[in-house]
Amino acid sequence: MTDIFVKVRPDSKKFKIIDNTILTIHLESSAENNKANTELIKELEDRTNQSVGIISGHKSRRKKLRIESGKEEFKKLLLND
Repeated sequence: MTDIFVKVRPDSKKFKIIDNTILTIHLESSAENNKANTELIKELEDRTNQSVGIISGHKSRRKKLRIESGKEEFKKLLLND
């Protein structure tokens, strides 16, 4: 298990991932009623076929995630989609 930091942007036109200094993930869902967090977890798990959990930042745009693999392997799985 590894921890990784990401930045999310809810209310985007479509889901996309940008690899800057920190992974920036654009979500279609709004931040209301945990919709954006739910979309974030579902999309990341679907794309990487790994378990993903939010460790901190549930109500923030900066989130700390717990992933099964190493950071580089996780990024490779996400960005090669």
